[in-house]
Amino acid sequence: MRHRSFLAVAGWLATATVATLIGVAAIQWVGESIAGTPGGVLTREEVERALASPAPAAPGTGGPPLPGATGPVPTGVRRAFATTGGSAVAECEPGGVRLVSWTPAPGYRVSDVERGPDDDVEVAFAGPAGEFELKLRCVGSEPVTADDD
Repeated sequence: MRHRSFLAVAGWLATATVATLIGVAAIQWVGESIAGTPGGVLTREEVERALASPAPAAPGTGGPPLPGATGPVPTGVRRAFATTGGSAVAECEPGGVRLVSWTPAPGYRVSDVERGPDDDVEVAFAGPAGEFELKLRCVGSEPVTADDD
């Protein structure tokens, strides 16, 4: 009887191990598309480096104007900022600082946002550890964090 129990447990463990290995192999074979993040997840420093480096100019987004093109060309620098509650990307333009995007961290929500452009902008994230606020302004053509008034 004891021998049968041992064989049953050993068989179950072997089956579970094989199933796990097949699942891992299938996920690797399918690739990153199953996770939805091609190229992997970037660190905060990698995001800031990518935002600071010049991107190839697409029509109407910078670079020399196209013949007959009108409208403002974006100016200034885009920078990413992060708190425990979330992150935001801002840029400076002729009208002041402007929030380009903001994303709450898991478990947090956006409780307030002032997008701009203005002298300063802010976004607040509320969640289990409290409220975290990003207040930004321009120094020259670069967005920086601003002290609360």
